[in-house]
Amino acid sequence: MSHYKRSVQHIRAVLRGLPAEIQVVAAAKTRTPDEVRAAVEAGVFAVGHNYVQEAEKMAAAFSQEDAVPSTHMIGHVQRNKAARAVRLFDMIQTVDSLQLADRLSRECSAIGKTLPILVEVNSGREPRKSGIQLEEAEDFVRALSALPSLQVEGLMTMGPAVDTPDRLRPYFRETRRLLDALARQQIPRVHMSVLSMGMSASYAVALEEGATMIRLGTALFGPRP
Repeated sequence: MSHYKRSVQHIRAVLRGLPAEIQVVAAAKTRTPDEVRAAVEAGVFAVGHNYVQEAEKMAAAFSQEDAVPSTHMIGHVQRNKAARAVRLFDMIQTVDSLQLADRLSRECSAIGKTLPILVEVNSGREPRKSGIQLEEAEDFVRALSALPSLQVEGLMTMGPAVDTPDRLRPYFRETRRLLDALARQQIPRVHMSVLSMGMSASYAVALEEGATMIRLGTALFGPRP
């Protein structure tokens, strides 16, 4: 059996071990086009990229005959790359400033696109990490709802660096509570239905705390070279 077929089988086995309703984003940082093809063939929901340039190179490696994966931005977006980002991605998970959101909305308007986004929350309240503070979330989401070409679909969080996955539980739980509180506000043009949290080491805890979307790299592809 070829390495490619073994990869497809492994990824399918991982997906079978998850609840059917969970959306899996394959974190493609440093991965090859064949690894991404295997993930798409196995049935992942989307492919996530940390950098615009990385996503462009991956897109160029896919031919018209390939199954074209849904693509998500899961890294920080620089405002000067907003025009390229809105053309590349089907969702941006890391919106955390009105300046970025306004730029994304204007670039989307220019090409007639409505872009689904997630609001990145700094659940660990770490001063050097991206993401908005939890107490700022409602005002921020209300401001986003006024931007005509963005569609807020939910929240994303990373959580702080910890020594065991279970120590992320309170941060995941607090983000889920925030999602539910924002959903109760029934903010016009806002859908609080997606909660993206949990990666390869922590997705089991994230699922227990209410994640609807998880971002997996090593669990799907194995260790990076």
